Amino acid sequence: MKKLFQDFKNFAVKGNMIDMAIGIIIGTAFNNVVNTLVKKVVMPPLSLLTDDVNLINKKWILRNAAVGVEEVAIGYGEFMEVLIDFSIIAFTIFVVLKFINKFKNKAEDPENMEVETPKQIQLLSNLEKLMKEQNRILQEKKD
Repeated sequence: MKKLFQDFKNFAVKGNMIDMAIGIIIGTAFNNVVNTLVKKVVMPPLSLLTDDVNLINKKWILRNAAVGVEEVAIGYGEFMEVLIDFSIIAFTIFVVLKFINKFKNKAEDPENMEVETPKQIQLLSNLEKLMKEQNRILQEKKD
């Protein structure tokens, strides 16, 4: 039990839990933004294409409601709205990750002076140059 508590303490102190909590909070807020965007901005023009019927209300009725019998229907409009939500989220994440990777690649390029290269990358780059030089010298001695 003591080891489990120590492992949890190390996990929480190293920032993993904090990073995860921040990600969940931002993800929840982002979900609200996307839901509002889809429901209030994207869906109204689409509903004009369907004779002013809200897309979320679109469904295929398999059995009509009657006294004592519930309606059975496939709600394809709601499914379409969820697909639009997903597409917007996926595209937004793609764009954000593309931007982050572009910035990360600039930062990891030791030749690029536009962005400061992290110390670890600089050290690895210097090590690579030294190894190439060493290999060149060893190759010249062989010849």
